[in-house]
Amino acid sequence: MLSAEQIESYRRDGFLVIPDFASGDARGRLRERAVAIVDAWEPSEHRSVFTTNEHDRVSDGEFLASGSSIWCFFEEEAFGPDGELAQPKELSINKIGHAQHDLDDEFERFSYDPRLAEIAEDVGVVDARALQSMYIFKQPHIGGEVGCHQDATFLYTDPMSVTGFWFAIEDATLDNGCLWAAPGGHLGPLRQLFKRNESGEGTVVEPLDATPLPEPPPSGTDLVPLEVPAGTLVVLHGQLPHWSDVNRSAVSRHAYSLHCISGDTEYPDWNWLQRPADMPLRPLG
Repeated sequence: MLSAEQIESYRRDGFLVIPDFASGDARGRLRERAVAIVDAWEPSEHRSVFTTNEHDRVSDGEFLASGSSIWCFFEEEAFGPDGELAQPKELSINKIGHAQHDLDDEFERFSYDPRLAEIAEDVGVVDARALQSMYIFKQPHIGGEVGCHQDATFLYTDPMSVTGFWFAIEDATLDNGCLWAAPGGHLGPLRQLFKRNESGEGTVVEPLDATPLPEPPPSGTDLVPLEVPAGTLVVLHGQLPHWSDVNRSAVSRHAYSLHCISGDTEYPDWNWLQRPADMPLRPLG
């Protein structure tokens, strides 16, 4: 699937941009289905909020159970001073996660693409298994920042194998919060682990290496923007530092993210995302 030049680029940079991967029809069906899921979804009284800047705020029961379910998470800025939504529900959701690739027909159809299995093999993921999926809305005006991080912090295997497939469902620009990545940053150490605590009912962050992650602009210069048109696939190495800014524009930035791991690696039971025994991970291809 990938050329020798593309494989070399991925090994050097830790990411690969593949234009025109997802057709307009496939993107349209996925977007329509995501909107329908949100429309039908009824939040609990707890109303889970997703933020990457304060990990303990997303470590509630709904978050920890979502590895084997489909759940919607609100934007951090979705609520007004009175505690009520400041805009309609469909414009208040940060993301849908984390098992729709196995529990929803449309997401399953999009995710289990033989081309993805070929790409995974090309970049060194042996016996790739689909682990986690997220439909990310990056809502107009309130789409939250995703702090600079490494995916292996949250989806750890031994040896490291997690690889991300990020699909631009809509155009991703500087204005609406495109991805930024640190070329070659995957060659550095894994900085920390995000783990379930001993009770299994919360999470802790375990430091591994004190090397700082790249600073986002305007402070730092190590991250480069990945402005890509709708239909683009971005492949992300699990140790690659990457970030996306808040969306203050009037235009959304829908994206779909699928993470896979190698079937021949160890997936510790302290990872936050766990699935029941009767819901084993499926081969990507």
